[in-house]
Amino acid sequence: MRVLLAEDSGVMRKIIARGLNSLWVDDVVEAADGALALAQFEKNDGFNLVLTDWNMPNMNGLELVKAIRATGSKVPIMMITTEAEKGRVLEAIQAGVNDYLVKPFDQSQLQAKLERVLPQPTI
Repeated sequence: MRVLLAEDSGVMRKIIARGLNSLWVDDVVEAADGALALAQFEKNDGFNLVLTDWNMPNMNGLELVKAIRATGSKVPIMMITTEAEKGRVLEAIQAGVNDYLVKPFDQSQLQAKLERVLPQPTI
């Protein structure tokens, strides 16, 4: 399972990556902003999921979602952010986000959201 993680906080990136690795995700490609994430997305094929923060420098998460959807990609995208206002959630969904996780969150919440957007591997 290969995930692209766009998050400007290095600490939060590590927390999320560790959480993903403790589940069934074996390859996490990290990017410190949306522009770097888009570059990774464009040069690497085969992401099973994109996780993105909303508020990042250079290109925010919503702009990243729109850029990915403009390519025609149907890859699941989950927004992980502090932006919990209903209008913001609806804006993200209209842009093409498949699910939304509000910070702070715990491992069980991350797992539940992943199970909603990704097929679980068979053991």
